[in-house]
Amino acid sequence: MDSTLKQTLVEAIRNIPDYPKPGVMFRDITTLLGDARAFRRAVDELVHPYAGGKVDQVAGIEARGFIIGGAMAHQLSSGFVPIRKKGKLPHDTVRIAYSLEYGVDEMEMHRDAIVPGDKVLLVDDLIATGGTAEAAVKLLQQMGADIVCACFIIDLPDLAGRRKLEALGVNVRTLIAFEGH
Repeated sequence: MDSTLKQTLVEAIRNIPDYPKPGVMFRDITTLLGDARAFRRAVDELVHPYAGGKVDQVAGIEARGFIIGGAMAHQLSSGFVPIRKKGKLPHDTVRIAYSLEYGVDEMEMHRDAIVPGDKVLLVDDLIATGGTAEAAVKLLQQMGADIVCACFIIDLPDLAGRRKLEALGVNVRTLIAFEGH
């Protein structure tokens, strides 16, 4: 990836200090989503390695993963699978519990969203500690998905989330990294 793309993406992301708690620098991609050129370039770069290949489904993690994943699925002519918080999907679901900093949460997907052997890209805006992405990987694997890659615009490498996914045998693709939290 060229340095002008990285610069475009970095400049399109709003940094909000001390959110959601003191000491955290929140990387807000809503400004990137609102910048048509930056959004298009990010999606194009995420899709590029898989264009012309076989991707059956793009699975997006609620909520920003829906936006990015929907655009990727469109470009790849793939289906889209929403992975949501418990209780948000209307049909028969499968779910997984995962740890948060201060407790436990659950995410789910429709039981019929993945056919065993489907080639799937997992997508979200950012990988930090990796707890949510790790749970999504385990949920997809439980359903028999062949996870081609987990794709994120932003990596926060100091929080080591990428390593959790790689330990599960999942390739990880990120476009830019920010040091710190």
